[in-house]
Amino acid sequence: MKAKITTAANIPAATRRAVYRRDGYRCALCDDVRGLQIHHAMPRSVGGSDDEMNLVTLCWRCHAEAHGTFLPERHRAPRTPEELAELRRSLKEAYAQNIVEYLADLYAEEGVIWCPF
Repeated sequence: MKAKITTAANIPAATRRAVYRRDGYRCALCDDVRGLQIHHAMPRSVGGSDDEMNLVTLCWRCHAEAHGTFLPERHRAPRTPEELAELRRSLKEAYAQNIVEYLADLYAEEGVIWCPF
């Protein structure tokens, strides 16, 4: 029996399409149109929902870095485990801030107060 293939995070297809449409089928941070994925601004593990207000379109590179993944083509290689840990922490922090600013500004233009949960 074949396993049913589902998208990661099990976000409903209609919600996923609405988020891609809202973000212009581009990464919200770098405008890339390739390898688009959906990212939760507030992780579900800390109470974030699958509501459109908590979702943003990111390319795979920005999505990886938003989760603290080091991409050597974008950054100097860390020399120590401590430098790698600091790079990952700073990536997550910077991307979280950029995503919050993007979503807050996007909804402010519509006269809506952004609330991710």
